[in-house]
Amino acid sequence: MKDSECVEFLQWALPRLHMRWAGFRKIRSRVCKRVQRRINQLQFESISTYQEYLRKHPEEWQKLDELCRVTISRFYRDKMVFSLLELEVLPVLAGQALSCDEDVLHIWSAGCASGEEPYTLMLVWDLSLQLRFPRLRMHILATDTDSVLLKRAEQACYTFSSVKNLPAAWRETAFLDTAGVYCLDPVYKRSVDFQCEDIREALPDGPFDLILCRNLVFTYFDPELQTIIRDRMWDRLKPGGALVTGVHEVLQEGKQDFEIWSARLGIYRKGRTNTRNMLRF
Repeated sequence: MKDSECVEFLQWALPRLHMRWAGFRKIRSRVCKRVQRRINQLQFESISTYQEYLRKHPEEWQKLDELCRVTISRFYRDKMVFSLLELEVLPVLAGQALSCDEDVLHIWSAGCASGEEPYTLMLVWDLSLQLRFPRLRMHILATDTDSVLLKRAEQACYTFSSVKNLPAAWRETAFLDTAGVYCLDPVYKRSVDFQCEDIREALPDGPFDLILCRNLVFTYFDPELQTIIRDRMWDRLKPGGALVTGVHEVLQEGKQDFEIWSARLGIYRKGRTNTRNMLRF
């Protein structure tokens, strides 16, 4: 299958899945290879035959949807984001929680893949912030649509390429290195729960102090679906809570306006009342 043929196919198919071509342009080769394997599996001669098959077999769209899921995940991805979370966002949220006599920070990691993002956040809390806020603990709910990835997340064993961006001291403290496989110490897994859930169909109830939804909704989904999910996330954030999107993503307009915490890093806040601790990058 030629690249041009796959591009034409994706531009036809993606809108029917409420996805947008712009989000797939740079990573289309991955999806095209998967589609080609599916075409071979079905023993079709061309992508046009597969296109006709989709028209006649609606159930195949679910399979195509699975082929279009692209996962790029590692610990400490976008270092500046986690630095701002550590230095500014989490301390502000922690102070807010304590002022309301709460003892748990509730976090939701949407599209968590193999668990790298929620575990990174837990390491930030346990290894950097916990001593500053001894009365407060963190709980993270991590969701994804891929049950295979979630099983890997629960096992929490990774290659060096997945953990290499972490500070060396954190790797040595939090992981057991066995023949090049880095397995997370169970003590850092205890407050992370994984759940199989499609964000297009359902969102956890909340309310949350912090939601991380990076490189998913606002990259791959069409504008209408982005707005719907954005408004649902707003409803699940506590007043003053924060939303983290991908650094290259643009947050859709919705029923309620988020305040900008860091435009450069894609961090927003609901209902900010105190401007003294806000940073703009």
